[in-house]
Amino acid sequence: MQPSPRFPVNSDRLTRELAHLAAISEAEPPIVTRVVFSQADLRARAYVQQLCAEAGLTLRHDAVGNTFARWQGTHPHLAPVATGSHIDAIPNAGAYDGTVGVLGALEAIRALQLSGFQPARPIELVLFTSEEPTRFGIGCLGSRLMGGVLSPDQASALRDPDDRSLDSLRAAAGFSGPLETVRLAPGHFHAFVELHIEQGKTLERDRLDIGVVTAIAAPASLWVTVHGEGGHAGAMLMPDRHDALAAAAELILALEGAALATTAIDSVATVGLCEVFPGAVNSVPSRVRFSMDVRDTDATRRDRILEEFDVAARHVATARSVRITQETVNADPPALCDPAIVAAVESSAIEAGLKSQRMVSRAYHDSLFVARIAPVAMIFIPCRNGVSHRPDEYASPESIAAGVQTLAATLWKLSA
Repeated sequence: MQPSPRFPVNSDRLTRELAHLAAISEAEPPIVTRVVFSQADLRARAYVQQLCAEAGLTLRHDAVGNTFARWQGTHPHLAPVATGSHIDAIPNAGAYDGTVGVLGALEAIRALQLSGFQPARPIELVLFTSEEPTRFGIGCLGSRLMGGVLSPDQASALRDPDDRSLDSLRAAAGFSGPLETVRLAPGHFHAFVELHIEQGKTLERDRLDIGVVTAIAAPASLWVTVHGEGGHAGAMLMPDRHDALAAAAELILALEGAALATTAIDSVATVGLCEVFPGAVNSVPSRVRFSMDVRDTDATRRDRILEEFDVAARHVATARSVRITQETVNADPPALCDPAIVAAVESSAIEAGLKSQRMVSRAYHDSLFVARIAPVAMIFIPCRNGVSHRPDEYASPESIAAGVQTLAATLWKLSA
């Protein structure tokens, strides 16, 4: 195929649209908080849909709220080339995570339209529901259902912290119909490409414009509960204690040690939440519940971390006379990006005069689950200091424009 042309990316317009979207929040600027199905989320969806309609795209949504905006090709019977990301945001987040992949994808389509290009295959922008796990405790809800990773029954059983069901909340948001209809058949998309900020320091540190993602790490999420024995902090003597928090502290350090022991840079393990009961300054903790997040680009290596944690849990339970239970939320396999799409992204960056490097995504994204039904790849752009999920998250207009230019050229190659 001949080299892709330069496409007329309107960086100023995109910057304004990203700022407008960031202002649709449940918190005061610069904080962005948009929990799925909240009023802020619904207003943000309406804004994005308005922009898509103005670009002449045809809109539809499925039963969980995944939204599809299609630019029809000259051969509409062909499987579409898709792109997109999410716009929901965790509490106290920033303006670029996910949103660059949605509004940037829209700008890529507009640039292609303005260039006079007419795709053979349809090009479809996908806005995924609930990439963040904030409301229901599980990430990538919409793409999990789309890829058949989460069953409709499992999804219907989900509850938010206020014990409201997914079914009741999606209905209140205007999304109805059986969840079985969300799943797409293998081959539904000819290809899927997601543009995203890196959420790490590699590109900025190495002064690179584009990260060409070749693999997406395998995430595992668990809840661990330690059942001990409570009592008065002064009256319960140290030899008599079965302190649930002390036991949990040992387990957390054992998890860290298991991740470090792999000596692999892609092995990471995190405990981000810890609930202590009864939570009084003068009471020995009787129960502790904490989260575990373990990720690796190698599923076998990730599972070895979990196995070593199990060994540590049995030791701690015996040594401290406590009971330890585990609940697995998810343990997903990694995804390898499609070599042909990776090559298209890489050549598109080179043709635009951009410096690029192949890399892996240690964070997981909707692409991980779309990979169950279609070939995928991702385009990363640098973000300042690698910061994400914070109000000071930032990607420059120049970096975003470079990502959009690369995405537009990739869509041009894949849909022609």
